[in-house]
Amino acid sequence: MEISDTIIDMVSDDYKERFRAEYHQTKIRYDRLKTMLDNWKALDFVPVCPRELLERQANAMRDYLDCLKARAEKEGIKL
Repeated sequence: MEISDTIIDMVSDDYKERFRAEYHQTKIRYDRLKTMLDNWKALDFVPVCPRELLERQANAMRDYLDCLKARAEKEGIKL
């Protein structure tokens, strides 16, 4: 799944569709950031941002994904 696959759901009148799109967009971004961090030494560029800050961002995104999963479970939203 790509971010572009979630665009239609982001403008849906159905909050469950918007919720799923938000989850999937965040998950895609988290996975890409995590992949970058996991491959830090093999990057073909030098990130401007310190690794520690990017790790904090990844941790915050992981926590947010956990909250979204818990909420989805409570509200009966299939992710």
